[in-house]
Amino acid sequence: MLRTIIRKEIQNSVVSFRFIVVFALLLILVPVTVFILTNDYVKKVEEFSSRRQGIEDYLKAYAHFNRLGGVVQPSPPPLPATALVRGISSDINLEDFEDDPLPVMFPLLDLVFVIAILLSLAALIFSYDAVSGEKEDGTLKLMLANSLPRHQILLGKIFGGTLTLFIPFLVSMVLGLIVILVNPRVDWMGANWGALGLVLGGAAVYIFFFEALGVLISSRHHSSSASIMTSLCLWVLLVLVIPNLSPYLASLLSPAPSRIKVNREVSRLTDVERDNLGRQLRAEKMRDLVKRYPLLASPISEAEAKTKAEKDPAFREAVAARTREIQAVWDEANRIQGEKAEVLRAELDRKEAAQTRLARIVSMISPLADFTYWATDLTSTGLRNIAHFKDLSDRWDLAYREYSRSKTAALQKKDPAVDWWNTAVDVSDMPRFEYKEEALAARFKSALGPLAVLLVLSVGIFGAAYFSFIRTDPR
Repeated sequence: MLRTIIRKEIQNSVVSFRFIVVFALLLILVPVTVFILTNDYVKKVEEFSSRRQGIEDYLKAYAHFNRLGGVVQPSPPPLPATALVRGISSDINLEDFEDDPLPVMFPLLDLVFVIAILLSLAALIFSYDAVSGEKEDGTLKLMLANSLPRHQILLGKIFGGTLTLFIPFLVSMVLGLIVILVNPRVDWMGANWGALGLVLGGAAVYIFFFEALGVLISSRHHSSSASIMTSLCLWVLLVLVIPNLSPYLASLLSPAPSRIKVNREVSRLTDVERDNLGRQLRAEKMRDLVKRYPLLASPISEAEAKTKAEKDPAFREAVAARTREIQAVWDEANRIQGEKAEVLRAELDRKEAAQTRLARIVSMISPLADFTYWATDLTSTGLRNIAHFKDLSDRWDLAYREYSRSKTAALQKKDPAVDWWNTAVDVSDMPRFEYKEEALAARFKSALGPLAVLLVLSVGIFGAAYFSFIRTDPR
């Protein structure tokens, strides 16, 4: 009997005008969106490769350790999943306005937008008169008069409505995937298929939620016009208001200092104040050095010092001592000011992390936020990937710092008269940053929280719809 009711709901829906409109939108919107995002991905891959080659060319000619740190900063490569899910864009900054500001002002559509906005709205449009419309037509009274169990009618309407939307969406997705597969520049791997399958599973739960919500609202109203207005108001609240309001609410409840002000203070501590401290410590150290090595009292150019050091062992020893002591002075200045800066950064990170956690918790009241977290974490385009990239960057940074220390120490030992910090050197053996996408199993595990909340919300709405429909008056 349940299968018959589901079939009846699908048959009634597929001949309706609203189904034709939604199906046509999906057939156009999904393939076109995937085509645009695929081309955008290919463009970013080319730009990323060009940037890496430019950095390698720079390192071959201008690899000064004094400049190197700002040149070899890690950057994440474009991921194939961005051909479907745009997620958090890593390239939104003011430089984009030199090229084309519109993608920044009006972000491109993606799979998450189509599901979260279009399909959720379509689900309510399909279900707002599921009960109230049959009340008005008198068909609900006839169904109940034929001894059809109410719970089967309810399940038939919800599952039938979900399938009515999900099947044409899958058809449009097949067309979108064809666009991806025919492009040789998109390296679509097995993990991408797994992530996509899990995203579609979450999409089914998400559509089910709004179908159940529509049936709940419809069973509480006697007229379809009142039902559609209530449905739209709740859709705006759940889909638009709560996710967008959560960051502002979190900033009020858990404030964090301005990152611009903190960065400005950090720059002052590690630049101006560090230089002042370094010069002060250097002057004190030079007074001690001149007492120990009177040969250093007279100013002399680097070239003259190198020539004299080759001929005079005593002068070479004095120069080596000066180099060691001055380097120790600047290391100490960097350490002192670095610790001050690190306190500010740590406090900022702690407060920002607390604010982000609170905003995430608040936003998860919305099923849109839950599905978005689920989809973006699975496809490595969300907050999870930012944390993963930061972890990889921190590991590389430690390796780079160790390399720079050992490299400069070896060069200094070889020729103490040269300022190797500001001299171009061969860094072909320097560790390069390589991004490795997190395993799908780890992404799935981290995304289970939002999916669990979405499942709880769906079960809760279904339970409310069930009890409401059981008690509804069919007249």
